[in-house]
Amino acid sequence: MVAVATVLQLLIVAGALYDTGHLLAGAEGRRSSWPRLRRRRAALEAAERRLVEQRLCGRIDAAAYRASMRCLADGRRPRRSRSGSR
Repeated sequence: MVAVATVLQLLIVAGALYDTGHLLAGAEGRRSSWPRLRRRRAALEAAERRLVEQRLCGRIDAAAYRASMRCLADGRRPRRSRSGSR
């Protein structure tokens, strides 16, 4: 029981030291996440444009359009199913 408590305390101390070192190191050594976020936003915007085009051309119905736009609003890409077409 004492050995388990000692191991857990050592893990907590090691984690605290790691986090402290990570915070003190700054952002110089880390890769920026901005390019990844820009790519993700661009992909979601492209998916939104495709949905609007499909809706305007009548390839998907209103319910499928709303469900897909809800996925985009939640930050997910909509599924590509043809079940909502007329």
